Amino acid sequence: MSETISETPDVDPALTASRKAKRKVWLTRLAIALAVIAIVWGAWYGLVARNYVSTDNAYVNAQMAQVTPLIAAPAVEVLVKDTQQVKAGDVLVRLEQADARAALAAAEAELAAARRRFRQSVANNSALAAQVDTSSAGLVQVQAQYRTALAEHEKARIDLRRRESAAPSGAVSGEELTQARKAYATTLAALDAARGAIDQAGASRRAAQGQLAANDALVRGSSEETDPAVLAAKARRDSAQLDLDRTEIRAPIDGVVSRLQVQVGQRLNPGQTIMVIVPLTKVYVEANFKEGQLRRVRLGMPASLTADLYGSDVTYHGKVAGFSGGTGASMAVIPAQNATGNWIKVVQRLPVRIELDPEELKRHPLRVGLSMEVEIDVSGG
Repeated sequence: MSETISETPDVDPALTASRKAKRKVWLTRLAIALAVIAIVWGAWYGLVARNYVSTDNAYVNAQMAQVTPLIAAPAVEVLVKDTQQVKAGDVLVRLEQADARAALAAAEAELAAARRRFRQSVANNSALAAQVDTSSAGLVQVQAQYRTALAEHEKARIDLRRRESAAPSGAVSGEELTQARKAYATTLAALDAARGAIDQAGASRRAAQGQLAANDALVRGSSEETDPAVLAAKARRDSAQLDLDRTEIRAPIDGVVSRLQVQVGQRLNPGQTIMVIVPLTKVYVEANFKEGQLRRVRLGMPASLTADLYGSDVTYHGKVAGFSGGTGASMAVIPAQNATGNWIKVVQRLPVRIELDPEELKRHPLRVGLSMEVEIDVSGG
């Protein structure tokens, strides 16, 4: 039976102590390095990082203008196409103008007729005033005729009474008495006719005065340009002119045409969206920050932004312009329903509006929907 003999190598105590010393030195150096890193990071966070909040959940947005016709008419010419840049006032679409021109011609004719009626009313004032004067003169004349008839009647009455008193004595013949009575009756009829003529002349005068007052009420205090009928006709003419002008649909703002939805020959209706114009120089950024990041964010604070389109070489500068009235989840089409037994808290994000420098946007335009990275300086808060 063979006997196994294991020999233990001799270990140099000096070498072991040297290795331990070296390991201790490296561990000490590592601890010092970690401590320095922690101190530097703490100093950087305390002096710099804590004064900024950032997010990459941000997108370009804009107050886009929807272009809609204001009258119903078929399109006869489409002058733009998708992605085309336009200026405010540029003609985008032309509509058929025949109906609008006919309506304008009718309104202008109505205005001319209203002016003519006013001038006629002014001229009628003079004619009606002359009629009043004529009726007044006629009234004076029939009043004179009445007085004459009254005198004749009084004379006939006296003659008849004298003859009737003398008739019993035979001094007056029967024929003479009959003639006196006939003359009395004639003067009485003439007197009644004169009274009727006075009443008729008075009525004619009052009618003439009424016509003059009614006509004068139409023109008193007015000129041809301020007459109500003329003003109403002007309003209808202006409305017809406006409808004619609206046959040319113009760009309301500067921007780029998007979502063009009109073709030649298509009949358009008021309020129908036919295109959208995106204002590239007036876009803003909607940055979605976590609710805990907004403790120190205030309106007007400066922000730095970069776009994935240009990379870090282009930095935009802006400021906080406003906070949304609700979180993204609460403002969604179908808001989250958390009234359940297995509810789990989820950190919410609040949209923050960042206004950008217009000059920087001119140099580097942005499109709606582009991704952005936003950093807000909260040191002023």
